[in-house]
Amino acid sequence: MNRGKCNTVLGLAGIGLFTTLSLVGWGCAGHGQYTSEQISAAKEKMAVMKSATEWEMARQAFLCGEFDKALKGVDRSLALAPKVAKSHVLKGRILMERSDMEGAIASFQEAITIDEKHIEAIYHLGLAYERLLQRDKALEQYTKASELEPQNAQYVIAATELLIDSGKVDEARAFVESRSEAFTNTAGIKQTLGHIAMIQGRTDDAVALFNQARLLAPDDLTLIEDLTRAQITAADYGDAEGNLERLLSNEVNKDRRDLRLLRARCLIEIDRPLEAREIIIKLTQNSDTSSDVESWILLGNLSYQLKDANRTRLASQRIIGLAPDRPDGYLLRGLQQRRQGQYDAALKSFEEAVSHDRTGNSLILRGLTHRDMGKMDLARASFQQALERDPQNAEASQLLSTAVASVESDS
Repeated sequence: MNRGKCNTVLGLAGIGLFTTLSLVGWGCAGHGQYTSEQISAAKEKMAVMKSATEWEMARQAFLCGEFDKALKGVDRSLALAPKVAKSHVLKGRILMERSDMEGAIASFQEAITIDEKHIEAIYHLGLAYERLLQRDKALEQYTKASELEPQNAQYVIAATELLIDSGKVDEARAFVESRSEAFTNTAGIKQTLGHIAMIQGRTDDAVALFNQARLLAPDDLTLIEDLTRAQITAADYGDAEGNLERLLSNEVNKDRRDLRLLRARCLIEIDRPLEAREIIIKLTQNSDTSSDVESWILLGNLSYQLKDANRTRLASQRIIGLAPDRPDGYLLRGLQQRRQGQYDAALKSFEEAVSHDRTGNSLILRGLTHRDMGKMDLARASFQQALERDPQNAEASQLLSTAVASVESDS
């Protein structure tokens, strides 16, 4: 081969080899850069996925009441993705359950820093402030939440109940009524307005509002109970008794002593005393409630009404034993003694009641016993003392007038 041609060919070959190697080299460098970016993105994506998994596991532990486990899980979630607002909210809720209120507030505030409109963080921050009795701060958060989600009744109710607890009932009513048009079919709002009406003494309004709430949520037993208590206050004992029967037929309420006692009171008012007595006897025979003074008082009064002397005496003894500083037991014992003509014994019982009674009732009964015994001067003195103790007592006033007239006619 001609050496010149050979050198030319080798030169060209060298150039080609350099070019090829150069291209391969650049190609590998480009491929390496692309792979690094992909790896970084994949790692970030994997971290987010792991964070979400840790958050969900922490949430499940929180719902199960495993707060230590939940806290460790949410901390792992935040370590992987620290700028996720809902993770800080979950941590705050866990810390609240652990009574670490300062830590909870810091977590909720961090969530709000990440997302200033994070409604759950705002609401739970309000809850935390309320638990610390920082009511003004709590109200600010509840109000902010209600403004961010004006269609969510939960935040309006929270703010209203806080105002009620603070004694600002009129302000609470104005607050919820200014927003009630958006919740015309919301049972919770009607219920809250019913509570306000009860506090303000607007019993008929309360009954109407609780009834509206019950119609909107017919299976909510708390609404039926609120309605029932309002009906009792309004002296609508027939409807109240029907609702109490329904409440007590539910498995959740069947053993509730307070509801059974309320039903007995309603039965007495609608002239079904025998049914009422059976309920109360069972209450006083139950070992868990046998020390319940109110049940014994109701049983004693009902037994006296039904002229059941033995049970009246038993009830009076039990009441005196359980509550010696209350007048009820002595009054009941004195009433039974007076009925049986045991006037001296009755006077002693009423004297004992007077020492524990801030009203004029014991003095009136003492005066009546004196009148039974023909001692009108002593009767008049008792009625006078009863009226001095309770100037608005119409019965004492009438009895005093009668006693005065009787004494004057005798003289």
